[in-house]
Amino acid sequence: MRISVKKVGIIGVSGYTGLELIKALLPHPSFEISYLGASTDGEISEIFPQLRGVFEMHVEAADARVAAQRCDLIFLALPHEKAMEFAREILKFKSVKVVDLSADYRLSRELYEKNYTTHLDPRNLAHAVYGLPELNREKIRAARLTANPGCYPTCSILALAPFVRLLDPGIGVFIDAKSGVSGAGKALKTSSHFVSVNENANAYSPISHRHADEIKEQLQILKGGEFSTLFVPNLLPITRGMLVSAFGVLQKSVDAEAVLREFYENEPFVRVRNEPVSIKNVVGTHFCDIFVKTAGDKIWINSAIDNLLRGASSQAVANANLMCGFAEATALPRIAHGI
Repeated sequence: MRISVKKVGIIGVSGYTGLELIKALLPHPSFEISYLGASTDGEISEIFPQLRGVFEMHVEAADARVAAQRCDLIFLALPHEKAMEFAREILKFKSVKVVDLSADYRLSRELYEKNYTTHLDPRNLAHAVYGLPELNREKIRAARLTANPGCYPTCSILALAPFVRLLDPGIGVFIDAKSGVSGAGKALKTSSHFVSVNENANAYSPISHRHADEIKEQLQILKGGEFSTLFVPNLLPITRGMLVSAFGVLQKSVDAEAVLREFYENEPFVRVRNEPVSIKNVVGTHFCDIFVKTAGDKIWINSAIDNLLRGASSQAVANANLMCGFAEATALPRIAHGI
């Protein structure tokens, strides 16, 4: 039987998530990379020398119209604001779909403009689908524009989704999250220099981080009402991986592990653990590992993901699979890098 093949492109391919998208797409039986775009042209093996002899392709100065003419689906691995400029043009081509890895379509317009800038594409924002398959799978299947969640929101929301209706909404949740340095992207910053990061760990943008409102908005959708959220991110001296600890107060006594297992019973990429989770067990994979423990009415939920994969690129491929009618798990990485 002939396998249907969809042509895909990546705009913003020169970053870390661009490389991870290529690594996931090359072995994919139903996606063919037909366009690579970046701020300037060049060869992909010059940008990523590890691809030499494995994948050779010219990277073009990104052009939305050219990309849309060559592709069935386009991944936007661009900074916020720049992504919606491209999405707005690409979506004028009715047959083309978009998975956006930026923040441009993840939030309501009000919260986006509070945290980022004036939204340039409210028309497409209105029908964008939040791309967390465990929560929005059927909506993603029907979407033309999927907003790939942030890494911190993915790790936090997956941990809290089974419990949000069971927690005291007034007290809400306190989220302590820790990420590897790759979450800061490839751009040079003093805070992510080796000398700053090595043998160090520190909080940054406590309580006011942009992802706080993304997490809160999605939890309120799940809750069906107001829900208090306090979020503090931390930087770890590791390349990749993310660890979340979420704390809350239960409204009634429950078997928290049973709740967690039942909620994710049919989700192959969420693994419920019987001990605190480890970054090492998920780095290089699409898995989210979750552990829960209670003490009286207090609850602690512990989750881990690869920030570049489940928090970005492999989740984007999962969303693209659903949007194109392929099996969601196709080409998603399953074996961790650690030994």
